[in-house]
Amino acid sequence: MKAFVFPGQGAQFVGMGKDLYESSALAKELFEKANDILGYRITDIMFNGTDEDLRQTKVTQPAVFLHSVISALCMGDDFKPEMTAGHSLGEFSALVAAGALNFEDGLKLVYARAMAMQKACEATPSTMAAILGLADEKVEEICAAIEGEVCVP
Repeated sequence: MKAFVFPGQGAQFVGMGKDLYESSALAKELFEKANDILGYRITDIMFNGTDEDLRQTKVTQPAVFLHSVISALCMGDDFKPEMTAGHSLGEFSALVAAGALNFEDGLKLVYARAMAMQKACEATPSTMAAILGLADEKVEEICAAIEGEVCVP
């Protein structure tokens, strides 16, 4: 069984997708279409921007989506998974890669999501952390020592 799992926010890096853009006519076409849909040249930030620019949620999410989806689409006949899945933002990439959602609509949804999350982050600055392999008691101790609001699911 072949499955593809697409990443969420945090998988971004400066230069992502540049090799595809330069080596594949399909990738170049899709990246240029994305620039048009978004109304700015996200490729400039993805390929040559700064880490700081790329870390903005409103940029990060469309960038990770584009890199993931365009990478999958450029695989052509080699991309024949029996299932796709995604972590958080990666769920949108999985839907497009599986053909359940088209590229344009997927990008528009991701951009709307990114803008809403950017606005929320600006209104209430916050961060998120995943803690693995630490005893519950230690996590509770750390949370108790943090100034401000802590939300534990």
